Amino acid sequence: MRNVLSILFLLLVLSSNAQEKARVSSVNGVEIYLLAEPVREYEIVKGDGKGIQWGSFITGGLINESISTKVSKYVKKLVKAYHEENIQFDAIVYSNGKQMTAIKFTDEKTPENDKLAVVQKINGIPFFVMNEPVKSYDMVKTIGGGIKWKSALTVGLVNNSIEQDLMKFAKKMKKKYMSKQISAIVYYRGKKSDAIKFNE
Repeated sequence: MRNVLSILFLLLVLSSNAQEKARVSSVNGVEIYLLAEPVREYEIVKGDGKGIQWGSFITGGLINESISTKVSKYVKKLVKAYHEENIQFDAIVYSNGKQMTAIKFTDEKTPENDKLAVVQKINGIPFFVMNEPVKSYDMVKTIGGGIKWKSALTVGLVNNSIEQDLMKFAKKMKKKYMSKQISAIVYYRGKKSDAIKFNE
């Protein structure tokens, strides 16, 4: 009996730690890995921080930029700066905080590894941020975000990082994920995301 329980526990752990894969998209011709790790080998080219979101500052933080808008601004800024410095890079990786890192791949691109990434989890839930799950799935529920109170209270000067924005969605769907009603959350654009269920 103990052996059976041990096997079941091991299977549960392996299932909870399963790595979900996605195909990332491009913004302004640049591959974007948001809270996702490329499966290809790469080297870091350069990192870049982020300043005040002026659009949010002007409106007192109540009207806040969506994640996709933040990313587009990041990419536009980096592409311009790196072009002026003649810095070559293949993609941008965002792991956490308020910084993105430019990378250059060091291995050969193949149809199998092209734009392929392993997505990260937020609050234990796999998140597909502006990328597409490799597995087929059905959409279960659309999730709204709401006002970002942190930014509102600080008049927009202190703004949410991307994972802080996504945490709102994760908290709303935690119970459904734990009860296996959903498999992951997908964010494409705007201020809403979709809870999905993988087809077994």
